[in-house]
Amino acid sequence: METVPVVPFWGPATSYLNFCEEDYVITRFVAEFINTFSSLIFIIFGIYGLLQLHRKQQTGFRSISYLGLIGVGVCSAGYHMTLKYHTQMSDELSMHLLTTPLLYRILTFKASPERTRLVGIVLSVLFTIVMVVHMAMDEFLLHASSFGLAVYMIATRTSKIISQQVPDPYFRKKLRNISFVGIFCFALGYTVWLIDDWACGYLIKTRHAVGLPLAFLTELHGWWHLLTAIGGYVAVVLVDLVTTGEVHEDPTAQLAWPIPPAARFIESMTSSTKLK
Repeated sequence: METVPVVPFWGPATSYLNFCEEDYVITRFVAEFINTFSSLIFIIFGIYGLLQLHRKQQTGFRSISYLGLIGVGVCSAGYHMTLKYHTQMSDELSMHLLTTPLLYRILTFKASPERTRLVGIVLSVLFTIVMVVHMAMDEFLLHASSFGLAVYMIATRTSKIISQQVPDPYFRKKLRNISFVGIFCFALGYTVWLIDDWACGYLIKTRHAVGLPLAFLTELHGWWHLLTAIGGYVAVVLVDLVTTGEVHEDPTAQLAWPIPPAARFIESMTSSTKLK
């Protein structure tokens, strides 16, 4: 896959992060082609979730988290398409705009009005501090660590609420299988994100050797988008289900692909392990 010099439509990159995908290889209008279009997966999952809520006639505040998924996709695509500093900031801001409402819902579940207000104030202050420091100081550690902590809290707290709110062992197992899909995708996504950074030189050489379209398969940041989109969608679905009390039936079949077959695969694996 040869790199042909082009005049970037968006001008020189001003973002301080630039991932392993070579810039403006496919078209002068998109800096990172795969990273841009793989970001649209977040939008697809968000729209699917909104359509499911509309079908149930239960939109309103429950739409916020699915709109957050769409926002992540839009901002991520804008960032990878332009590689500008302000679009990078919007991308990183959108990640916290997704996790903060989820944290608010699980931390205020069945809480008193006083605790609910306190949690809202604390999360708002922390969100403001993280983003102001991040943008003013051009630092990455606080942003990354606070996002990772938020994901951890969402996962652990949701698991605890599932144990408390779902007495039926059958439905509880179904929800846990779904949560395992999300956790696995987040973990695998983070792994390929690290490999994309550590092995970038080797990946670029491989792309040049195999050419298009096989070279697209080595764009590991695009796989990170796919895997974290699945994990993010699972998180939104589970938080929405357990905090609204919709745990009286198996939700697996209603979820977007590939969650249903993945959850059934986990169930078959755990069942076969128990039989042994």
